[in-house]
Formats: sequence, structure tokens, C-alpha cells
Amino acid sequence: MWSSRLFWKLFLVYAGLNIASAIVFVLIVSGRQKTQVEDQVQQRLHDSAVIMRSSMEGVFEKGFSEELQIKVEKLGALTGTRITLIDMDGIVIADSDQSSLQLVRDMENHKNRVEVIKALATGSGTSERRSPTLSEPMKYYALLYRHDGVPKGVVRVSITMSKIQLEIASIEKLIWSIALLVSFTVMLITYWVVARMIRPLTILTNAAESIANGDYDQKLYFPQHDELGILAQSFNHMSKEMAERVRQLQASGDRLSTVLEGMVEGVIATNERQHVLFANESAGRLLFFSPEEAQGKPLFESVRNHQLQKAVTEVLKNLEPQRMEVELESTSDRILGVTTTPLPGTPCPGLVIVLFDMTELRRLESLRQEFVANVSHELKTPLSSIKAYTETLIRGAMDDPEISKTFLMRIEEQADRLHQLILDLISLASIESGNQVFDIISIELRPFVESCLVDQQTVAESKQIELIIEEQEPGLRVKADEEGLHQILGNLINNAIKYTPEQGTITIRWQRDEGNMVLLQVQDTGIGIEEKHLARLFERFFRVDKARSRELGGTGLGLSIVKHLVQSFNGTIGVTSKVGTGTTFSVRLPRG
Repeated sequence: MWSSRLFWKLFLVYAGLNIASAIVFVLIVSGRQKTQVEDQVQQRLHDSAVIMRSSMEGVFEKGFSEELQIKVEKLGALTGTRITLIDMDGIVIADSDQSSLQLVRDMENHKNRVEVIKALATGSGTSERRSPTLSEPMKYYALLYRHDGVPKGVVRVSITMSKIQLEIASIEKLIWSIALLVSFTVMLITYWVVARMIRPLTILTNAAESIANGDYDQKLYFPQHDELGILAQSFNHMSKEMAERVRQLQASGDRLSTVLEGMVEGVIATNERQHVLFANESAGRLLFFSPEEAQGKPLFESVRNHQLQKAVTEVLKNLEPQRMEVELESTSDRILGVTTTPLPGTPCPGLVIVLFDMTELRRLESLRQEFVANVSHELKTPLSSIKAYTETLIRGAMDDPEISKTFLMRIEEQADRLHQLILDLISLASIESGNQVFDIISIELRPFVESCLVDQQTVAESKQIELIIEEQEPGLRVKADEEGLHQILGNLINNAIKYTPEQGTITIRWQRDEGNMVLLQVQDTGIGIEEKHLARLFERFFRVDKARSRELGGTGLGLSIVKHLVQSFNGTIGVTSKVGTGTTFSVRLPRG
């Protein structure tokens, strides 16, 4: 009952009318009583002033006297008022609220007091104001005193407003008490009447709210065989039907929600005002927003993308599906495929946005195109050379033994280069596909590095390059495939020799690293690499100086193979370099 809005509406209306009537009654009655009290006080002051005036013969001519002051004090105490005698010059000669004659002499001149001015002008005067002498609100009545028709002074009688207000308050309190008692009685009766009217409606409302909250077991029973009884039967039948339909809808909704949440694609549903009705976790991940926080809010408060917003607006306007690709500015590298479809209905109730992450697909497509172009170029160069030398030989150069031998040697060089390129491509493809089987064993680094240096010693000596080993901890071992590790070190040392000027040094060092790893470094004093090239150094066919690399016999696949081999051994590889100083490759492999 207490939570029934209808009950409170009816009760408060009746209670408000009751209270308003009581207030009007109190205001009217108390207003009249206040007027009567004020009239009585005014009459009382007038009577007191008249009495005082009749007993003041000769006092104004005598002026100040102890006898007069005592007399005024007694009369003031007797009448319960303040009595003040003021001569024609405004000098106070007696005051009942002053305890001594000296205090009376010290009082201010009263000639400018409002009531005194009125009394001197018309014979009497009244005013209400704060007394400067007593520092409290007062009501004043002043009466002109004449002797033989000649004005001699003013008799002023006053009373504190607090006394008047106290008397008025006492009367108002009585009136309010009566009004409150009557109002309370009426409100109790009103409450009882309204409660009897509202009770059946409250039961029905509570049952309807329970059904709205998912409790479909509500049953109503009214003993009356009237409209309420019929309503209860209809309500019970309706709740049973709704329970079955809601159960079916909930099961269907759960299945749909599970499917949508499990999708890799992002799905967003909005209404016609572009407020989010649903968004799965994939949509939040792709567009960097929280699906829970975005629920019920405008989509583009959470997602800042002009292209997507334009597409949504156009679909809601034209009611035609739209497909597009969107590049997210915040990440620059992410590309999304977006399909926007309006929901059926007139007018259109909203739309569904399906998001596909096209980033990896586009990257792979770009890599494929780049790879095809690079492979084609790398194959074309030696084949073109072989073809040119062959044509030259056919056209007569083979008749000259010296020229013929030179051309055949060059053909052999290009064939070797082509052969090495194909071997590297096969090796890289095998590693990337995961089909290559590695025999991971524990390898001691010292003898293994020394054997690798033996293979490179001849080339290094030809350039007077010193190969140095720095062993921080004897007996340190790594887990790797022996042939693969040999390929890693051989490639790194060979590259270092190629790009290190004569009389340079190449240092191979290793030490224990964090996380049960071993740090293996190949450091040279070569020409170095600009920082802008370091990020792409391990890409297939990437060369810092293409002409120099081909001149030195590189295929452009060596470092890419090294990176994939290191990753196959659960390791990492990095590079630091400074132009003119040298380059350091750092390989981290699991400790054996």
C-alpha cells in the first residue's frame, strides 16, 4: 500500500485539500485575532497615556526630579509599559525603564522621534521601530500635554513588540492546535477510505510488475464475482501464456547470443538513432571500445571513424546494404572490411554492422606481391646474364678459346647464384611451413663456434680480418639443431666479413642471459647500417645496398632464414648498428 502511486495521488490530493482548508482557516482566524490584539494594545497605550497626562500637572515646568522619576517608574511597573516624559525641546525628563536620574539625563534627544513629531503636530502619534535606548523592537504611542491650552510636553507610552508577539503567538498556537487535531482526524478517515479503494488495484499492479521482472507464477484471486474476478481469471491465463513464450524467446536469444559472441567477425546492431543495441567482443576489439559501456549510447561516441559514420548514415538514408574497407587512423596499420545492412521494417528500425579484420589478409597479399616481384627479379638477373653470354658464344665468341672460357666461367657463376637462390627459397619455405624437422640437442658453444670460424677463416684472412672469440663462461651450452645453428652462425659471420673493411675485427661472444637463456653476439667493425633500415633487415630480399649485395654474392634471403631458424629454436634475434662503427647481431637461445 505504501508503494502505490495511485494511493498516494488520491490520498495526497484529499490530504492537500484538507491541509489547505486548515491553513486558510488558521490564516483567517489568526489574522482577525492579531488585529484584535493590536487594537487592544493600541487602546491600552492610549488609555495609559491619557491617565499619565491627567497626573502630570506642573511636572514639565519643574524638569528633572527624583520624585518624578520614581513616580514614572512605579506607573510603568503598574501598567506593564514604558513611560517617557519629553519636554517641548525633546529632552527626556523621566523614563520608567531607566534606573536612575543620571541615566535619564544621558538619554538622547527625542524631538526627532516619529511618534513625538506626530504628537507635536496633531496631538497624538504612533510608531513601531527598534528602540535605540533599549535595543529591541517597540510600539510607541505619544500624546501631547497642554496646560491652559499651551503645549508643555509629550507623554509617551510604549510596550515591547515581544510582549505583543507573545500574546499573538499564544492565540495562534491554540488555533493551530485545533486545526491540526481536526486535520489529523480527517486524514485518518481519508487514509482508510482511499486504502479500501486502492487495495485490489495494488495487488494487480504488484502481480503485473512481478511478471514484468520474469516471475510468471503469479496467480490472482478475488472472491468477488464482479469485474475484478473476471480480470483475475484473464490475468492468470495471460501469465501462463507469457511464461511459455518468454521461455522460447529466451532459449532462442541465448543461442543467437552464443553464436554472435563466438564469431571472429565484429557485429554491431543499432537503432534508427544510431544507438548501440548490441555489440560483441570482437567488435569492441576491432574498434577499440567497450561493448558493455557503449550499450544504449550513440555508436560514434565510442567509435571515432568518419568513414564508418558516413556509411551508417547513408545506409539509414538509402536503406541499401553497403560494403567498404575502412583504415583505422588510430592504429594506421589496421584495415577493416565493413558490411552495413539495414534491418527490415518501415520505418527502418536500425541496422547491422559486420566487421572483418582485413589487416593480415592485405599484409599477406602485399607480401605475396612483393615476394613474387622480388623472386622474379632475382631469377631474371642471372638468367638474363646466362642468356646474354650464351647468345654471344653462339654468335662466334666460342671460336676464341680465351673469351669462350671467360664467358663459360661467368655462366657458371650465374648458375651457382641461381642454384643458391633456389636452395635458400626451398629452405625458407620449409622452415616457414613447419615441415622441417629439427633435432634439438644440447650444444657446447666453444668448440662449435671454433668449427664455424674454421670455415670462414680463409675468406677472413684474405681481407686481413681478425676473428676473435670472447667466452664469458666456459662450458656454456644452448639447445638447438646443430645444422641450423651452424647455418645461423655461418650466415652472420659471413655477412660480417663481407661488410667489414680490410684489417677489421669480428668478435663472437656469448654469456648467460635472463630467463634461462644464452646471449650469443656477432659484432663487427664494418660499415654499419642506418637506423631507418634496421626494422626491415630480416625481410626477404631486403638489401640496404642492392648493387653491393649482388656484387658480394648475396641472395637477400640469408637474414630471413636466420630469423626463422632462431624462432624455430624458441629464441629471438635483434640488431644494433651505427654507421661507420659497426653492427652487432644478438641471438638469444635457450640454455642447454
